[in-house]
Amino acid sequence: MTEQEKMLTGALYFPSDKTLTAMRKQCRIQLDELNSICQSEHKTRTRLLKQLFGSTGKRLYIESSFKCDYGENIYVGENFFANFNCVILDAAKVTIGDNCMIAPQVGIYTATHPIDPKQRATGIEFAKPITIGHNCWIGGMAVINPGVTLGDNVVVASGAVVTKSFGSNVVIGGNPAKVIKSVDLNPKPD
Repeated sequence: MTEQEKMLTGALYFPSDKTLTAMRKQCRIQLDELNSICQSEHKTRTRLLKQLFGSTGKRLYIESSFKCDYGENIYVGENFFANFNCVILDAAKVTIGDNCMIAPQVGIYTATHPIDPKQRATGIEFAKPITIGHNCWIGGMAVINPGVTLGDNVVVASGAVVTKSFGSNVVIGGNPAKVIKSVDLNPKPD
């Protein structure tokens, strides 16, 4: 297997591989272009994002500065919004559903490293995919860690560190994140 194939299947891989390094360099060039374009140039920014990501819905908007490793491993649904300083480390697949909003300074990290210090010192790493369901809102400065799956209608509180998966219709927060309350899908009118 190539280092890229290892990376995408969750096996240990060397990120310093020539192919992966070239892919990240190309992504940086695309990000530099995206982040240099005025926010009012919405159509141009959308076109660049559609070229960068693995797939997108028709409508998406990301504020600058946006950073990712490869871009092509990111799949977002319809009506995707990410606010300032979003970072998505997409060494593995990142799938985000429809109608999702990401607040400022959110980190979504698929890349991880061995716990064993000798193994980690070799530069080897691995990645775990992240899935975020439909109608989710990730609060400012939250971190979504490798391997996490969030169901539909999940709200992640600001500053939360999400280290494990959660089902649908919950508000989560804290470090590590835990369920704070359920999302009422049939609220009573006032």
